[in-house]
Amino acid sequence: MTGARRFAAALATAVLLLTAIRVPVAAAFATFETPSADATYGERVSFEQPVDLQTIPDKVEVLIEYPGALGPALTEVRSPSAAGRQTLRYTLQLADGHILPNTRLTARWRLTLNGEVQTGPAASVLYSDTRFDWQTRTGSLVRIHWYEGGDAFGRRALDIADKGVQQAEDLLGVKESEPIDFFVYASQAPFYDALGPGTRENVGGEAHAEIRTMFALITPDEIDASWVEIVLPHELTHLVFNTAVKNPYHFPPRWLNEGIAVYLSEGYGSDNRTLIQGAARQGAIMPLDGLTGQFPTTADRFYLAYAESVSAVDYLVKTYGRDALVSLVRSYADGVTDDEAFKAALGVGVEDFAAAWLSSIKAEAPQRYGPQPAPAGPLPPGWSGSPAPGSSPVPNAPGPTATGTPAPPRVPAGASDSGPSLVVILLLALLAAVVVGGGAYLYRSTRPRQ
Repeated sequence: MTGARRFAAALATAVLLLTAIRVPVAAAFATFETPSADATYGERVSFEQPVDLQTIPDKVEVLIEYPGALGPALTEVRSPSAAGRQTLRYTLQLADGHILPNTRLTARWRLTLNGEVQTGPAASVLYSDTRFDWQTRTGSLVRIHWYEGGDAFGRRALDIADKGVQQAEDLLGVKESEPIDFFVYASQAPFYDALGPGTRENVGGEAHAEIRTMFALITPDEIDASWVEIVLPHELTHLVFNTAVKNPYHFPPRWLNEGIAVYLSEGYGSDNRTLIQGAARQGAIMPLDGLTGQFPTTADRFYLAYAESVSAVDYLVKTYGRDALVSLVRSYADGVTDDEAFKAALGVGVEDFAAAWLSSIKAEAPQRYGPQPAPAGPLPPGWSGSPAPGSSPVPNAPGPTATGTPAPPRVPAGASDSGPSLVVILLLALLAAVVVGGGAYLYRSTRPRQ
């Protein structure tokens, strides 16, 4: 090979290094067999994956999918100490966290070696409350499960539940298609244990849309009580509401959700009206935008929050009509903001609606608590941003730049002033060496001999 050809080959090699750094792709290094999963109530959920390893992977991970989550939860586990046939194991200890009964978990194992990734098949398990011998009765959509009380108990609860779903579907303009499981507990201790730590003592029922499951506390002798016909439709309305508004971006305010559930299950009754009137007279009304998340925990404020919610929904229906309420709820499925939803359905934003509702109940605008905007302050000389409303720059203000020393240049957020990466610098140096060395070689090889 001539000197010119050697130089051209070296130069081409350097250019290729600059334009593409390829990672070698290994052949499959693991064979997955059939995985398994099992659960023990209140203790653990375990996953096993038999696998035949040709070599030891760099990383072993288990990916567990939970209902309603945007993606799997990832946990890295210790890699095996040797290759060959073996079983990968991972146990989720429930002492470290709570899982609601009737939750299905799905796991996959992922192995990584030299950048190559292999993912195994899925294994699923239904985490169930196995403490009781459950009876089950299935209706048009609801499946009721109970362990105390005869067949009449189950028929009565199922009838109320099916009617509650139908009523919510009619109002919100949606049609449920997937089954809803309804578990009835006969005593408080196991009911609270199923719902988990932090359950409030005044809770008689909860609906969890992500697993399409409702839990209620009803003893056999309470099945004919009037409150049962309120609690069951209330909680089931939440499930239908979630179907109507489901989107990955923005959930409607809590007061709207709870207000519709109360409105459908019992209406804006005298008890709630009395609470509203008393709070309005005392200046104790809470702002609606303070009821967008969790409700207060004290008993008086807790019940007032529900009263305000149904009062606002009742005002909405009387002022704008049921069709406007349906339009408002359904618009959330597009992931719009609260203001966008209210303006599209009612023609007014959330603040204007809240102010009109306060006026309808003859209440003053409530005093606001919590974090307040900081007062506007002076800006240092040379500040390029716009002054805050009501403030103005103060000339010659003391500070790091008051002496006239130029301030250091600012690096935009997300930018880096560290320069080219080490890999790029080394490759450029290699290219330069090839060019210089090759040029020198060509010069020595081609110059005429003296």
